[in-house]
Amino acid sequence: MPAYGPQLPAAMNAVVIHGPEDYRWEERPTPQAGPGEVIIKVDHAGVCASDMKCYFGAHHFWGDEKGPGFCQPPIVTGHEFAGEVVQLGEGAAETYGLDIGDMAVSEQIIPCGECRYCTTGKYWLCRKHDIYGFRQDTPGAWAEYMKFPARARNYKLPADMSRAKAAAVEPLACSIHAVQRANIQLGDVVVVAGVGAIGLGMVAVARMAGPSTLIAIDPKAYRLEAAKKLGADLTMNPSEEDVVGRVLELTDGYGCDVYIDATGYPESVLPGLQMLRKLGTFVEYGVFLEPATIDWTLIGDKKELNVLGAHLAPYTFPLAIDYIASGKVDTSIMVTHELPLHEYDNALGMVREAKESIKVLLKP
Repeated sequence: MPAYGPQLPAAMNAVVIHGPEDYRWEERPTPQAGPGEVIIKVDHAGVCASDMKCYFGAHHFWGDEKGPGFCQPPIVTGHEFAGEVVQLGEGAAETYGLDIGDMAVSEQIIPCGECRYCTTGKYWLCRKHDIYGFRQDTPGAWAEYMKFPARARNYKLPADMSRAKAAAVEPLACSIHAVQRANIQLGDVVVVAGVGAIGLGMVAVARMAGPSTLIAIDPKAYRLEAAKKLGADLTMNPSEEDVVGRVLELTDGYGCDVYIDATGYPESVLPGLQMLRKLGTFVEYGVFLEPATIDWTLIGDKKELNVLGAHLAPYTFPLAIDYIASGKVDTSIMVTHELPLHEYDNALGMVREAKESIKVLLKP
């Protein structure tokens, strides 16, 4: 059975990565659905902090003398999105429960299905690691149309979910994974550092886990106000006070039980380790502009800490969709700006400056 759906235009507009600070508005062929594939008309695409860091040349994406980077230009960028299903390849409707006209999202990674990680259920660590908007085989969402490949992990959104709320599914799914890694216990003192969109989601989800005190740390006052609305008991601004000293004071000198870092900046690592109690848990979620350097004696000999990484959003998209649709998490607080897709450079600058933005959307 051939692909079905309306006839699509032969060409579309898209934002294509060619190198650091070399993103171009180009005309590209419109993707067409093959067997098992889905084509969406992109409704909106989010600007992630990792998109901003890729644009401004972070070594993780472009490599250095130690090895190649993750990004493979030229490639249509964008890995946060939702859109309307406009074409379905053979078998895709049955596999994903999708029909023409449905709103849908897809996880960031398209697993190979063959490596050790994929075959043992750890697909988010796939060795090939095709992620929308960065790798040659998986063009992203900063375009009028995009393709979900046959191996993609796709989800139908509720028909009554607003477009603004749909924009937060991917970041909230990431937040859920990080909080799951933290293994918060009832009565814990929990700190979330960095309350952009993903950090705010962490605050909302951590609130559900029953901490005695939930603290949000960020240098931006307007983001701390958003964290209060989503469940933070206390907020702290590291540019105005000694956040390590205050956390220790609040905990009789012991320190917090859990520290989740969503800043993506090396400067947040050492304070997090210092404010943790012995046997505390540090969860790192984010891409750093530069490497972080600390004395590992603090982790081992002095405190015996649990230091955990968190990556992407494995198995959490259904939870994110449910939390948003049911109102358990009010994601409308996170979406602050929407710009036309061709103003992508302004959007990236807004995310970098963080003067008033939390989640910035691009509209094709």
